[in-house]
Amino acid sequence: MTKDSSVSSKPILPTIGNPADLRRLNIDQLPQLAAELRRMICEQVAKTGGHLASNLCVVELTIALHYVFDFSHDRLLWDVGHQCYPHKLLTGRQHLFPKLKKRDGMAGFPEPRESSYDLFSVGHAGTSISTAVGMALADTLQGEPDRRAVSLIGDASIVNGVAMEGLNSAGTLNRQFLVVLNDNGMAIAPPQGAVAHYLDRVRVNPAYGGFKKRARQVLQHVPGGDRLEILYHRAGEMMKAAILDDHMFKEFGLLCLGPVDGHDIKSLIAILNEVQDFDAPVLLHCKTIKGKGFDFSEQDAFAYHSPSGFVVQDCRVEQKKSSGRSFTKAFSAAMVDVMAKDDKVFAVTAAMPDGTGVDKLMEQYPKRTIDVGLCESNAMDICAGMAKGGIKPFFAVYSSFSQRALDQVFQEIALHDLPVRVCMDRAGYVGGDGAVMHGFMDISMFKVFPTAVLLAPSDEPTFRAALEFMRGHENGPSFIRYPRGNVPQTPLHEEVAPFQLGKAELVMPSTKLQSDIALLAYGTQVYEAVKAIGELASQGYDVALYDARFAKPVDTTLLRRLVESDTVILTIEDHALCGGFGASVLEACSDLKISSDSIYRMGMPAHWVYQDTRDGQLEQAGLDAAAIARRVREILDRPTGAKVDIQVGIHDAEVMR
Repeated sequence: MTKDSSVSSKPILPTIGNPADLRRLNIDQLPQLAAELRRMICEQVAKTGGHLASNLCVVELTIALHYVFDFSHDRLLWDVGHQCYPHKLLTGRQHLFPKLKKRDGMAGFPEPRESSYDLFSVGHAGTSISTAVGMALADTLQGEPDRRAVSLIGDASIVNGVAMEGLNSAGTLNRQFLVVLNDNGMAIAPPQGAVAHYLDRVRVNPAYGGFKKRARQVLQHVPGGDRLEILYHRAGEMMKAAILDDHMFKEFGLLCLGPVDGHDIKSLIAILNEVQDFDAPVLLHCKTIKGKGFDFSEQDAFAYHSPSGFVVQDCRVEQKKSSGRSFTKAFSAAMVDVMAKDDKVFAVTAAMPDGTGVDKLMEQYPKRTIDVGLCESNAMDICAGMAKGGIKPFFAVYSSFSQRALDQVFQEIALHDLPVRVCMDRAGYVGGDGAVMHGFMDISMFKVFPTAVLLAPSDEPTFRAALEFMRGHENGPSFIRYPRGNVPQTPLHEEVAPFQLGKAELVMPSTKLQSDIALLAYGTQVYEAVKAIGELASQGYDVALYDARFAKPVDTTLLRRLVESDTVILTIEDHALCGGFGASVLEACSDLKISSDSIYRMGMPAHWVYQDTRDGQLEQAGLDAAAIARRVREILDRPTGAKVDIQVGIHDAEVMR
């Protein structure tokens, strides 16, 4: 199964407590260390899930970087960060690895709370070059130009607009600066666009190693070439030989080297030793294999990018199948029906076809789907152009990534009332990926636009009805949010009436003429509320439950009726309280000139919740069924005239201390 299984009887990895221990090893020991890292990563991801192929491909690169640089002093910036496991295992965090992506365990992305070797919490593409430029400038201004700066970025991330802007700034630096381009020909999905095709050509060019003779002529065509010509004389033979003629990134003012073999540790160390003190910005292009080291991951790096876990049985490797049906799969199935019904519907993804369910649409409707690469702003503007041209674009994107295109929603979509449909997966708490991926601000971001409509399904039947509503909505942009999790196996209603703009739905009526309290739940919090009502009913509380469906516009008719009948209201959402659904309810009361004195809110508390299961995160945040029941009792059992904090309950206050 493995190609890197030859290790000596004495393990090396347990002896590495920090990179200083690594640098005491003989270079000849490093291939064994690489094999041990791969084995540990593979065995752990098989148990807990996590990012596999992306980590396997940077093992040698990570070892070489830590062998040459001292990142307790120098700067290492990761892009996206889903390839940081080898780095973490070499920087004192092996004890956290058995609880990968679990509460109190190792985060799946760089995390400064864990170690000073992680400079930023990152989970989004394109950021490493710009942040590295900023740190390099800060160090120089504060009299520490000897602190070297290194950015490690993948071939899919480097096409992101922010990365290109970072390169533009990097080329102006008059000091050491290294961009390591990890080129494995794969992102989460195959990279898209002209830059990807260019890198394909560079990769297969048989002449890429033979530029030694032309190196000095190359320098004449690089911005700042006169200065680089002087530095060239100080460069070693290996660096001179690696200078790449006609690399596109040289136009940014970087000296481009490679492609070099990203799995040849000795050669990597040799060239990094030469590059580390080169007093000018350099891009080192490394060719790697995604999933390197195991046949199954090399042959299907797409499937093993981020498996939920897998087992080896009879020499075969099979991914563990998650139980239940995810909201992502429900979206995909519903969109197939929407596209069958309307030939103007077009699906868009930004490098996440599998994660958003668009891959299934691509199979059935290849001419009405597009993957634009890791470029959410670009995707949103493409949708704007489509909508302007009479097409009905549905942009499937993670909630956390949608915020990267906020300005495009403003300028190109909302200002023109264009009917772009944005479908935000991974809304609310996302589980093991932790704080860098939580979708906690999509309501507050998008509700500010005058004609925007915001809605959320609670289960699969309402999901289908919501998407059908969006298909027919032509008066401006619409935004739907849904979680990383499974749809309820037993929905409250097998069929639901078509959505009406801004109308909530009564899903559990009161047993009395007037309920003790009305719960207005947004999205899947409806089902947490259902479980809470089961507990409350056994204790004698009478509770009505409404599926709010819309965060904009809210159901003002229902709101006025409840307030004027003196019904206590509790809003529930898995979104930040600031600017969320509950805030929209309070704003509506103000606009209607009706009292909000008996309206209470539950939502994400104002502190970060880190990696855990999604259920665990809801429990930590005081948003699970038990917390909802506790909050209802707290409100209804208060002494006459007493007030309850409208934002956080007792549990939330304890968490926030």
